[in-house]
Amino acid sequence: MKRFSLTLLLVPIALFSQSSANHPVAATPEKVLMLEVIIPASRSEVWRAFTTSEGLSTWLTPGAVVDLRPGGEWTAHFPGGSTGGGTIQSFVSQKELVISALAPDKFPTVRAQRTTVRFHFEAQSNSTLVQLTQTGWKDGDEWDRAYEYLTVGNAQLLATLHRRFLSGPIDWNK
Repeated sequence: MKRFSLTLLLVPIALFSQSSANHPVAATPEKVLMLEVIIPASRSEVWRAFTTSEGLSTWLTPGAVVDLRPGGEWTAHFPGGSTGGGTIQSFVSQKELVISALAPDKFPTVRAQRTTVRFHFEAQSNSTLVQLTQTGWKDGDEWDRAYEYLTVGNAQLLATLHRRFLSGPIDWNK
């Protein structure tokens, strides 16, 4: 039996600003969503599943589009017309993918202003550690609801990626 590990880390990070006397003073902590999962596959296999349209379509949605370049799209086109994902800000092959993330349609302010999601890929023996770090959260009720929703949603995203490597590509015709 292959091991599944999904760790949910909700980490407030203290930011510091300079006071008038050039002594650091604590600013309001930034809200950060951090998740990680160990995928039972090589880093190159996981990278392909994340950064190609064909690969993303094996586990996220049959309508996935990846244009791997800064400014390119990393988008899931779901049945019914909704989209998820975002715009690629940067990437380092087989190590990191950073996107300007689209929140679900039900959070229009968050969707318009976006957050930043960093996926980090680290080889570990015959597996790959995938770390998701989402930043750029602002204050307000809609932002809080989106954070709670995406805490669950992003955990499901990583669990689906894990399942793809345990059970094989999803057959969308079933």
